[in-house]
Amino acid sequence: MTHRCPALLVSAPASGQGKTSITAALARKHRDLGRRVRVFKTGPDFLDPMILAQASGHPVYQLDLFMAGEAECRQRLYAAAGEADLILIEGVMGLFDGAPSSADLAALFDIPVLAVIDAGAMAQTFGALAHGLASYRDDIRVTGMLANRVGSARHAEMLRDSLPATMDWYGHLPRTAAQALPERHLGLVQADEVMDLDARIQALADALPPEACRLPAPVAFAEVTTEAPPTLLQGRRMAIARDAAFSFVYPANLDLLAAMGAELAFFSPLAGDALPACDALWLPGGYPELHLAALSGNTALRQALHEHTAAAKPIVAECGGMLYLAESLTDAAGTRASMVGLLPAHAVMQTRFAGLGLQGIDLPEGYLRGHTFHHARLETALVPLTHASNPNGGAGEAVYRLDRLTASFVHLYFPSNPEATARLFLS
Repeated sequence: MTHRCPALLVSAPASGQGKTSITAALARKHRDLGRRVRVFKTGPDFLDPMILAQASGHPVYQLDLFMAGEAECRQRLYAAAGEADLILIEGVMGLFDGAPSSADLAALFDIPVLAVIDAGAMAQTFGALAHGLASYRDDIRVTGMLANRVGSARHAEMLRDSLPATMDWYGHLPRTAAQALPERHLGLVQADEVMDLDARIQALADALPPEACRLPAPVAFAEVTTEAPPTLLQGRRMAIARDAAFSFVYPANLDLLAAMGAELAFFSPLAGDALPACDALWLPGGYPELHLAALSGNTALRQALHEHTAAAKPIVAECGGMLYLAESLTDAAGTRASMVGLLPAHAVMQTRFAGLGLQGIDLPEGYLRGHTFHHARLETALVPLTHASNPNGGAGEAVYRLDRLTASFVHLYFPSNPEATARLFLS
């Protein structure tokens, strides 16, 4: 069986061109026209999907050929095509950057590409960039261009007139600072922290011209048969930290845990919540360095985490979750605060990247995939259990284990190996 649905992959020549703003604006604009829109994000990312979910009104899942694999990507696209009038996919970095790249995804599923270019400092070179993106590979279709940060109507006309005759003009967004989405060191500010986010998204959508709302030709998405995950976590209650300090969570991870039978109990360390009664604990990544006082001051939770560990109950701590379990955490300004102290380590924030890239880890429980993206370093004499590997040849992160605690800078994508995931959380 096949579902057919119009689809666009929104990409760019590089990062920082405005892909998220444009994708969010398109999603909201089509929603305003009464269309059912489903949005995906290519590659590892937690922050952009938060914005896109607000714009589209639906959770945003990853389409990543390394972490998720082709079969899962096919299944998600097929399901979305069966219920949507339009599928939008925000690319990662530049169109051809990385392995796998956004172009690889577009080629595999024959999805046309809408390229976003920051045209604030160019005129006819816009057309040259468009031509280069469209002709670099012959297995993808770059069918449209949308100019971002345009200075005037005349500027927009020059950009449009520079395009090859075979390419559609999707219009432009003006250079309006009030529409910008705020950023910090790991990317966009989290959606829940931008109080006027919906108004910003609506302003972006309202600024799009009518030609931006054209529907591309439908793409055929074939049905994929997938097996239900084993219910290895049936009857297990899992506590999951979730607030502004621990928010880097893939929706697919939560779906998998629930599908395997786990009861999910969310709590907020920042709000002073107690650790829920649980069989296992997951501390995701996020921004603990922005909340040193609140985390350090939650002494009751610190004691509960030590008791949880003494009872030999599993903990998986990822990136920010691992920093929280260290003896101390120092932010980028040099402020140091005591943390939980389950790991004999001191965490220090830096002003530049310390880890970035896809990661695969061969654990005793099985092989899991994920990614790393952080500005921190961990000072510890603890000997790693193993090291992750980067499929593109970059550095692999250390993975630490103390009793039933597994900690690393790697953000795991649980569906990459459901059985291994379940074993991490089983006593």
